[in-house]
Amino acid sequence: MSQPGLQLSRTHDYWCGRFQAMASPCEILLDCDREQQALELATLAYNEALRIEHKFSRYRSDNIIHHINHAHGQELELDEETAQLLDYAKLCFDLSDGRFDITSGILRQAWTFDGSDQLPEQEQITALLHLVGFNKLSWQAPKLRLQAGMEIDLGGIAKEYAVDRAALLLKQQGMQNGLVNFGGDLHVLGPRCSGQPWQIAVEDPQQETVSRGNIAVTQGAMATSGDSHRYLLRDGIRYSHILDPRNGWPIPHAPRSVTVIASTCLEAGMLATFAMLEGDNAENFLRTEGVQHWILR
Repeated sequence: MSQPGLQLSRTHDYWCGRFQAMASPCEILLDCDREQQALELATLAYNEALRIEHKFSRYRSDNIIHHINHAHGQELELDEETAQLLDYAKLCFDLSDGRFDITSGILRQAWTFDGSDQLPEQEQITALLHLVGFNKLSWQAPKLRLQAGMEIDLGGIAKEYAVDRAALLLKQQGMQNGLVNFGGDLHVLGPRCSGQPWQIAVEDPQQETVSRGNIAVTQGAMATSGDSHRYLLRDGIRYSHILDPRNGWPIPHAPRSVTVIASTCLEAGMLATFAMLEGDNAENFLRTEGVQHWILR
């Protein structure tokens, strides 16, 4: 049975399920013959994307993130899935020396990255910094306590997590020739039935409708971090939306876009974001990590 919001079509010689989730256009590409099989698999991925969006979106008032952010200093006991993501967020915080921080979203109260030249005053940023810092949380799985006024935002990892989860569900159903793509973050289950790779376009950060070329992928995952749509420009200086939570200001000399291939979308997304946080050192960082990558400045 078809789902509202999910469109299935035959594109070239494979099936494509399209829908919107997590503020992104999403695609499920399936190299199989039967339409009913394609519909069932696309529906499975679609429902998982909506489930994760509903559970972890910071824009809702009926989910665990809202409950955490409005606990007013009270201790909460988290479910296993949410606890695992908090553990992953702590790992990212530790590995990045505090630059990847799920508590930094509150800095949005000072910054609006709308392409204008309007920078916040330092006083606005300083007033928020005492509410930023994963190390200020009381976290020992499954129990979490935030200081009153602090917030968490899993937006930096939830989409990549959803991609990997959807891919896992498809693999569990026996699908080995497909691709999950949520807004350019993707997981390739395996090559086309012919053995040929999937061809993935890399967007030009200066012109969103222009591709900088195709990447051939047969297995693994890919994620991109960039500021092509969210930045400020003042006196010839471009201020990326990638903030350093330790001082509340954009990372200087951050690349326009970083794309990384890794074994999972979560890992690829983490490394792409870490590279953005490295600024001028992004290329050296990714070379040291030994992952296939593309950096656009």
